Amino acid sequence: MEVHNVELVMSAVAPSQYPTTGYPEVALAGRSNVGKSSLINVLINRNSYARTSSQPGKTQTLNFYKVEEQLYFVDVPGYGYAKVSKKDREKWGQMIETYLTSRETLRGVIILVDARHAPTKDDVAMYEWMRYYQMPLLVVATKSDKIPRGKWNKQESLIKKTLNFQPTDDFIAFSAKTKVGKDAVWDWIEAHTVGGH
Repeated sequence: MEVHNVELVMSAVAPSQYPTTGYPEVALAGRSNVGKSSLINVLINRNSYARTSSQPGKTQTLNFYKVEEQLYFVDVPGYGYAKVSKKDREKWGQMIETYLTSRETLRGVIILVDARHAPTKDDVAMYEWMRYYQMPLLVVATKSDKIPRGKWNKQESLIKKTLNFQPTDDFIAFSAKTKVGKDAVWDWIEAHTVGGH
């Protein structure tokens, strides 16, 4: 998709604040410093539209980005950030769960993991959680340019094995630096939103 118009429509914490236009939505979830903002910025051809925060874990709301009057990217707050209190984490969990279980326009979830490392416990928990809700899932391995080509297959196997990755889900290696994977991610998004319904 060629993206010219993007608008951060709102930040929501409760269903009453979600947009009501009925456009399909794709949620993006990942640990705080995994490169979520960078992925969004590459997808929408902007340098710094999605705020890359110097303090990971600052996003505490669901941020709805309207793209080309056709769909929403929903930026889910980063999880697994140590400075967040247990109470905040529980609140976060409820907010996300409410969104995942009640949002009829949600068409799929993109989970970001860092390509350089085995997924963390938080990554695995997030993946299992999303599978439980039977959402179409795409796992995007970010920062893939940091891995030598010869080691990539081994790294992909490690990520999939750690996640207990299911063949019904999709997996794409991505780099914000080289833009590798950008088109493949867009293809997946379009297949589940504007093209697929």
